[in-house]
Amino acid sequence: MKTIPSIRPAVWFLAIATALVILKVAAPLFGPVVLALVIGVVLSPFAGRIDRLGAPPAVGAFLTLAASLSVILLMLFLIEPVLSEAVRRAPIIWAELRDMIASIQSALRGLDNVTDQVSQALNDSPDDPATTVEKAARKSEDAQQGVQMPGIADALLYAPAYAARLMIFIGTLYFFLLSRREVYDWISASDLAVSTANMLDAEHEVSKYFLTITMINAGFGTLIAALLMTLGMPYAILWGFVASLANYILYLGPAVFAVALLLGGIVSFDGPISFVPAAMYVSLNMIEGQFVTPSLVGRQMRVSPLLVFLSLVFWLWMWGPVGGIIAIPLLVWALAVMKRRPKALNG
Repeated sequence: MKTIPSIRPAVWFLAIATALVILKVAAPLFGPVVLALVIGVVLSPFAGRIDRLGAPPAVGAFLTLAASLSVILLMLFLIEPVLSEAVRRAPIIWAELRDMIASIQSALRGLDNVTDQVSQALNDSPDDPATTVEKAARKSEDAQQGVQMPGIADALLYAPAYAARLMIFIGTLYFFLLSRREVYDWISASDLAVSTANMLDAEHEVSKYFLTITMINAGFGTLIAALLMTLGMPYAILWGFVASLANYILYLGPAVFAVALLLGGIVSFDGPISFVPAAMYVSLNMIEGQFVTPSLVGRQMRVSPLLVFLSLVFWLWMWGPVGGIIAIPLLVWALAVMKRRPKALNG
């Protein structure tokens, strides 16, 4: 019996490690499920309002699901002409981008040649003939190597897997909206000391936070699209739409989008103006992150930057882009529940 306290930490460690491995390996299953639960928490106040009007829970869940899917389809419909044009011109854009990458690679190879010449001059010993032939072959292979664009065969190969994930997402979202109170009652009956009222308050806070961030991102994306259109940037509307989506993934999303916009500016313009779109985006993103979001979100819903960063890193490592989407809402929900937990204990 004396060895039990020393064994308990090891048991907890093994249990946590096993859970992490399962979540990582079963990402195609757990990713859509957790994403649906997070979106369900965000949309649950709307389903609750429909329920309070006297409609059956199934009707409220169905209307909420249908409304959310309709919004997504409407956005895709509005952006579809721009996407089609971008896809049509993708080979031209890719050729220009490949020429730019080839010029950079040529400059780097020239630097390698200078380094090799300096090294040979210092060592005063020529390379072995076999090594010289190997280097020449490798350089020729690098010069001819190109990145292949995905084709229809790739799309058909991955379509069933993504269709299955979509069905898992829609099914989980509907049944969570339908029976979320039963789920909360089951959790409150456990030993977690969190009541159903606490979780309903937490989901309201998460929904308020997410909707505020959505309005900020929509306005930010519209501003980016308008400014890029003023500059004459091709596909300005598409860039603005992607900018609003990238803003949901804190830190990493804006960083990746800034690099993409930099490459897009280099392809679209000549001279110093090529760097203007990326510089403009970075400046506006800093203003939005430092002043706009803190003032609109409010002090009650502010989250520690360290917790945000660690949550984002963990979930991105776990599930990739899906993890980046759920990281912040899941963190806000967990903190809201923990903030109300002492009240449940004292009550």
